[in-house]
Amino acid sequence: MVSLQLQDFAAGWVGGAASVVVGHPLDTIKTRLQAGQGYGNTLNCVLTVYRNESVAGFFKGMSFPLASIAVYSSVVFGVFSNTQRLLSQLRHGDPTGTPALADVALASVVAGFISVGIGTPVDLVKIRLQMQTQPYIKANIKLTPTVPGFPVYQGPIHCFRTVLQKEGIAGIYRGAGATLLRDVPGYCLYFIPYTYFCGWITPDGCISPNPFSIWLAGGVAGAISWGTATPMDVVKSRLQADGVYLNKYKGTLDCILQSYQNEGLKVFFRGITVNAVRGFPMSSAMFLGYELSLKAMKRDKTETNP
Repeated sequence: MVSLQLQDFAAGWVGGAASVVVGHPLDTIKTRLQAGQGYGNTLNCVLTVYRNESVAGFFKGMSFPLASIAVYSSVVFGVFSNTQRLLSQLRHGDPTGTPALADVALASVVAGFISVGIGTPVDLVKIRLQMQTQPYIKANIKLTPTVPGFPVYQGPIHCFRTVLQKEGIAGIYRGAGATLLRDVPGYCLYFIPYTYFCGWITPDGCISPNPFSIWLAGGVAGAISWGTATPMDVVKSRLQADGVYLNKYKGTLDCILQSYQNEGLKVFFRGITVNAVRGFPMSSAMFLGYELSLKAMKRDKTETNP
């Protein structure tokens, strides 16, 4: 049982790394649309980033997520799988039994809560690095010595250390409330559709889903989850980007109210297309990396322990 638990964490690490490489360019566009100014639409944002920052602009802040989101995904998938296994053991006396809908939902909620502790600092650093070269259009504000358009942070470690020194632990966990409101329902709409859609498209008689079933089910689950999570993702992005030059929002509710008053209801759906589109390849890569590496580890164990 112990090795099985560790395998879930290891497979989650592989899936997380794969998803970052596939999804980071679209994540940068999503963040710029949600928290930046003057882009208009997705295509304009892509062209502006490319024109001003070349291809490297799409990969800003990727080193930190690549190192940390792999760990983050390892924890999320490990917690989800082992919680689900524990619930099956308690309910049916068999940890390998087919989980009930309530078990999948509860395991998703637990994974969502756990994800906030690791994911909030990771997202904050990533977003600060993605947003730090954005021009801040605001009259009568002196931002010396921090000049908009020039990097504030020298890299992820410097960013983390600077935020911690200036804003303390509260600064590192800025946006945690919005992250919680995004991730708990978000993971329910991630794991539940994947579990049942994957089971539905897997041919009868197959013990485990084939790569195409995993790819398609993972992609659909990602598109659903990220699409519906967009409103709180907008709030989280704005809260975490806030502070590169000055602090505009006092908290989650203040961010929601200010955003609505200044830009109307449509502001909460900024980046929904990018979120849904990027959710498909990211989640396909995530679940493929997870399931295939898990299968490979189980096969290796079977071969070494006949």
